[in-house]
Amino acid sequence: MMVLRFRADLRLVGALVILAFVICHLVNHMLALISLDVAMAGHDVLMEPWEGAIGTGLLLTAGLTHYLNALWAVYERRTLRMGGVEAWQLGLGLSIPFLMIVHLSGTRLGELVLGLEPGYPSVLLSQWVLSPWKGVSQAILVLVVWGHACAGLHLRFSMRSGYDSARPWLLALAVVVPTLSLAGWVAGGSFVMRAAADPQWTGRVLAEAHMGPDTAADTLRLMLIGVGLHALLIALPLGGRALRLLGGGKRPQLTHSSGRVMRMMPGASVLETLQDHGIAHAAACGGKARCTTCRVRVRAGADRLPPPGPQEMAALTRIEAPPEVRLACQLRPDHDLAVLPLLPSDAAAAEGRLHGGLDGRERHVVVMFVDLRGSTTLGEAKMPYDMLFILHRFFQQMTRALSATGGHYSNFTGDGLMALYGLKVGDAGKMVKAALAGARQMVAGLEALNAELAMELSAPLRMGIGIHYGEAIVGTMGPPGAQIVSAIGDTVNTTARLEGLTKDHDCLLVLSAAAALAGGLDVAGEPRHQVTVKGRVEPVEFFAFREIPDR
Repeated sequence: MMVLRFRADLRLVGALVILAFVICHLVNHMLALISLDVAMAGHDVLMEPWEGAIGTGLLLTAGLTHYLNALWAVYERRTLRMGGVEAWQLGLGLSIPFLMIVHLSGTRLGELVLGLEPGYPSVLLSQWVLSPWKGVSQAILVLVVWGHACAGLHLRFSMRSGYDSARPWLLALAVVVPTLSLAGWVAGGSFVMRAAADPQWTGRVLAEAHMGPDTAADTLRLMLIGVGLHALLIALPLGGRALRLLGGGKRPQLTHSSGRVMRMMPGASVLETLQDHGIAHAAACGGKARCTTCRVRVRAGADRLPPPGPQEMAALTRIEAPPEVRLACQLRPDHDLAVLPLLPSDAAAAEGRLHGGLDGRERHVVVMFVDLRGSTTLGEAKMPYDMLFILHRFFQQMTRALSATGGHYSNFTGDGLMALYGLKVGDAGKMVKAALAGARQMVAGLEALNAELAMELSAPLRMGIGIHYGEAIVGTMGPPGAQIVSAIGDTVNTTARLEGLTKDHDCLLVLSAAAALAGGLDVAGEPRHQVTVKGRVEPVEFFAFREIPDR
């Protein structure tokens, strides 16, 4: 696993070195928008460092590292089916050497092998006058290299928290840079086409570049050699993959939540297996264990899985995932497995930051409903702005109390709220006591608010609180982009009903007998009431308190 991490980091460093060279090259082209002389002067500043021994060595090392890593990644893959951005990145990347050799044969490679002395005028003369097809290849090369770089950066950084807000600016940059570069290249080509009308100018440029009658044939031979070598190198990992498919080995069975059952190739990840069988599955980072969008719940076979590696563990820890949740891109089982995807197949990188441990499980929690009394009457007496201000201050006090006592604000219910206790605590007694502590702080906060708004209110604000303990389905819910951690089920419905009973009993708190028992509260001597809740056969027992109990 450490080797994989080192390879990934090495590939990134190589890519950034190459990107720095490409940006220098493109900026140099932009200078031709001013004049060819300015572009030639800019070449001395922007490109000369790359043409020295150190720059050439650094660029060559980065290029070979990135290239060989890419070929090895092709060999390692158990399927060539992949996400759209990842496919574009791979396809563009493999096409770059075919286009690059056309450019290099008349520039750096031609300089080393054929003894050429290329400069801006001779290169543009070749691309725009002598061999226009090379100009077409050059324009395509700029777009392909830039597209490959943008796709790689997107896959690498799209899961970062600030990426979405920066995306419009990054998109603008991604369009402006190649556009200005190609515009400068066209401007330089236009100048050369006009200058080439003078045979003396053309002859001087060719002589300075050491280009003669045989140069075209010599550079063509270099191109063919380069294209053939690259094609052979691509064939090697593809051939290795074919030989691996012919090999034997145990093929475990993967069962998808849709009911599909498929055989896994030895060494294949769950993500690769799903992609290979045409089952759409989220993987915003391209299966690199960065975004967690490929997360799955292992429904069978989890006990035989090896523990997560450092990279997977870091990603799972970040989203607080429970043990049965793993990343499909990192799971390479050697036994039968059944999985349930936890995010939709089109999940974006931002959804990978959602909490991983609350995706929909039955668990025991304390549910609390809080309601502001008389809000309708208050709304009739106040201007809308004043009413919203009062509600804002009310919710501010309530959420402060929740935060201070370990409660979770679940959702807004008009003039009230729903809260959960016990999301990170398994002890029922601690849940109930924390909820009661939260209720006491809410009462204190409401008293402070009444004192603060005494001149604005005709009567003090009042509220009702319902608390119940039981089993509920807890998880992330709601539409994409606006999901919240909440709960549904009979326990929630019962708590809402209990909160409503505070009006009937003219009390502050209605606490279910189940919550009192779970919290170990001393309720001896307290009147016990019953209520029938819709959907329940047995009545619910509860206690009505005018003050929050502290026992």
